[in-house]
Amino acid sequence: MKTEVISLNTGLPESLPYRGREVSTGIRKHPVREPAALLREGLAGDGQADLVHHGGPDKAVCVYPWEHYAFWAKELEQQLGFGAFGENLTLHGLQEASVCIGDMFRLGTALVQVSQPRQPCFKLSVRYGRPDLPLLMQETGFTGWYFRVLEEGRVHAPCPLELTERPSPGWTVSEANRIMHRDTDDMTGTAELLAVPALSASWRATLQRRLEGIPTDPAARLHGSQGLR
Repeated sequence: MKTEVISLNTGLPESLPYRGREVSTGIRKHPVREPAALLREGLAGDGQADLVHHGGPDKAVCVYPWEHYAFWAKELEQQLGFGAFGENLTLHGLQEASVCIGDMFRLGTALVQVSQPRQPCFKLSVRYGRPDLPLLMQETGFTGWYFRVLEEGRVHAPCPLELTERPSPGWTVSEANRIMHRDTDDMTGTAELLAVPALSASWRATLQRRLEGIPTDPAARLHGSQGLR
């Protein structure tokens, strides 16, 4: 199956109402019709409100598979347009079980690399009014993933995504999600995932704490959602 980006999506932070308060978020992305610069920090014209948990070199580009849209349209009982999950790239032909941490792809004139699965955050709840949505996305495994940008360039949509290198074929995004979210007592798997050179710094820190027996609040992985219960 041909793998291609079918939509480039960007958006700047804005205030949205949620549970009686205003939340600043860049979760609402909109398709970009013209070619765009893909920089080390992400797509030109894009922005994030929470720079602790979003953005930065390891999470420069958020990617989400188009194949999951039908499931979420039924679950959310609404039609969904490109960028519905805050992703910068809506992708067709590649999903979590078939892409690996460390995979390198040529995208337009840029070179990108898979750094980690996306960790769903409460901003998804803000957008759709569903407090359970981040956890549901985590449990389904329909998380998407992040790219870091190894070589800056120009991208457009539609645009083919061409695999150039797969250094860690045993570590799909799905397998990484399994270790992080489900089989949290699999210390052998945790150590093996930590050994993947391309894994992001934030995931590496979380898994290292697990190996050292330092307790982690599972809710904290939803990026502050516990503060908005």
